[in-house]
Amino acid sequence: MVKYSPTSTKSLILITGPSRSGKSEWAETLAIRSGKPVFYLATAQVDLNDTEWQARIEQHQLRRPANWQTLCEPVNLAATIAAYSANHCLLVDSLGTWVANLLEEDNETWDQTSQELIIILQQATGDLILVAEETGWGIVPAYKSGRLFRDRLGMLVRRIGAIANPVYLVTGGYVLNLCQLGSPLPQPTT
Repeated sequence: MVKYSPTSTKSLILITGPSRSGKSEWAETLAIRSGKPVFYLATAQVDLNDTEWQARIEQHQLRRPANWQTLCEPVNLAATIAAYSANHCLLVDSLGTWVANLLEEDNETWDQTSQELIIILQQATGDLILVAEETGWGIVPAYKSGRLFRDRLGMLVRRIGAIANPVYLVTGGYVLNLCQLGSPLPQPTT
């Protein structure tokens, strides 16, 4: 069994894996184990015309304990993270949705936005759990926006993985602590 026991007042955890792998459930388990009041930061944008999307959002909502506070922030992730207290656990679900929400940003603006997030994550003072999708394990998307999304999310997850500990991969019904099993690559330069 994978255990989570914070060794200080600060914990930056990254959970990644494929769709429907249990990433969010593992993040929720870790948030409960933190013993702190939990803020659930949802990056999804509600679309009442998309019933399948609404069902997914409702599934997540029903799983969460009633005493958790939900924050909905599809764009200003860094500022929202910066505003939370060290006495809380902040669960961000998900980075992939956040990247998709900002896909229209030009490369220079995206570089600034993602760098601002990395700086805020390094300065965070409480428990912070980030959920991120793995999108690059399949074919290269045939359309430009798909490739842009995959590349931006992949690089962001790599950059966060370099500063997070632990980093979990959830796949095939298992949770793997990559910090214990793997060797880190050098921090990416871009």
